[in-house]
Amino acid sequence: MGRGVGVVSRETVAVPEVAARVFGDRLGLAVRFAEMLIEQGETRGLIGPREVERVWDRHMLNSAVVSDLLAPNASVVDVGSGAGLPGLPMAIARPDVSITLLEPMARRVAWLTEVVEELDLDVTVVRGRAEEKAVREQLAGADVVTARAVAPLAKLAGWCLPLTRPEGQLLALKGSSAAEELARDEQAVAAVGGVNGRIVVCGEGVLEVPTTVVVVDRAPGRDGKRRRRKDRG
Repeated sequence: MGRGVGVVSRETVAVPEVAARVFGDRLGLAVRFAEMLIEQGETRGLIGPREVERVWDRHMLNSAVVSDLLAPNASVVDVGSGAGLPGLPMAIARPDVSITLLEPMARRVAWLTEVVEELDLDVTVVRGRAEEKAVREQLAGADVVTARAVAPLAKLAGWCLPLTRPEGQLLALKGSSAAEELARDEQAVAAVGGVNGRIVVCGEGVLEVPTTVVVVDRAPGRDGKRRRRKDRG
């Protein structure tokens, strides 16, 4: 793969034992998605060269454990989905959940579409940005909006909360500075209808490094139309 890091193939990246616990009987789908990331992720500008060997712990498992926070049959919009993270691992781990991947870049939309078709997932891919009026009209009313490494919390809340129904949630995957960011942006989040901001750790006792999630509820009584799950028939 160049850049001095050597070639990494699917055979050189072992599937961790814990993956079976996280993905259950859909482990095969998770393995295929991980293979696609390993084979194409760097060349298509989706992940960095040093992340290829860490596809499972840094991307697949880190994303999938957040699905534990989703209610049965929830509707989810993954904002700035990029390589499909966290949305695709969540969709694999939780087939009952209706997931829409929202991504503005055409080449990444093409990638997401390829993965969804390859894995035959019941996932929708939409090109656009969360702050666009047309996108808000199309996707408003989701139970949950997720985002990973997209923007600081203040901006993220302003973009994402309008896509949720009243009392819906923003799940923002964050790093070690999550508590500091939550405190810093508390007033800005409240100004756009965010309440009960808190930190939840997912994957404790399962992952070596659990996933830190900032959870923000949308205040009740705000306008927003409930988005119906698409018919899975």
